[in-house]
Amino acid sequence: MSSDDDVKVTHDAAAGRFQAVVDGQRCELDYVLQGDVAVMHHTVVPRALEGRGIASRMARVALQHAREAGWRVQPSCSFMAAYMRRHPETQDLLA
Repeated sequence: MSSDDDVKVTHDAAAGRFQAVVDGQRCELDYVLQGDVAVMHHTVVPRALEGRGIASRMARVALQHAREAGWRVQPSCSFMAAYMRRHPETQDLLA
């Protein structure tokens, strides 16, 4: 299990992506900004890294960024939709 301290998530605004490189492999959470709504449409973690909480870490960072930037969030990938359902403190961000 990876701890949050082990996973550094960076934001590439130009690419519309939050990402982490773990064990040399890139994990991504992609979004498209439409006005002030971030449509979070794709989350990918390589199979070898699954189950380590990496996608959840990227989701937390992305949602915190959205909150700080004043964005609303439309979770259009199944992972983000499920993450936001499991974390009621994120419901106020829903577009």
